[in-house]
Amino acid sequence: MATDYDEVRSDVKESQDRSLEALQSANAPDARSVVTQLDEADALDEGLTPGGEIVSEELTVQVIPQGADEFTCYSCFLVRHRSQLARESNGHSYCRDCEG
Repeated sequence: MATDYDEVRSDVKESQDRSLEALQSANAPDARSVVTQLDEADALDEGLTPGGEIVSEELTVQVIPQGADEFTCYSCFLVRHRSQLARESNGHSYCRDCEG
């Protein structure tokens, strides 16, 4: 007797049907409840560091102006030393990394 190996076995078919029925009957959350849960989680995350500590102080950053021996690359917008200057055209400077 020939066997059709492409046909789904009966025990596999039954388990697929049962799992589909279980998924359909499960209480799946609707889109609004998911958005509400995400918003609540985001509100709780504000003010926390990745380690979970609460940060209540503002960070202070010292900004140093561009030096006379530095330029800003017109392509990558990084401040580079003049030794990294590859070319200047139309008043724009480009670094070696961007020209490479």
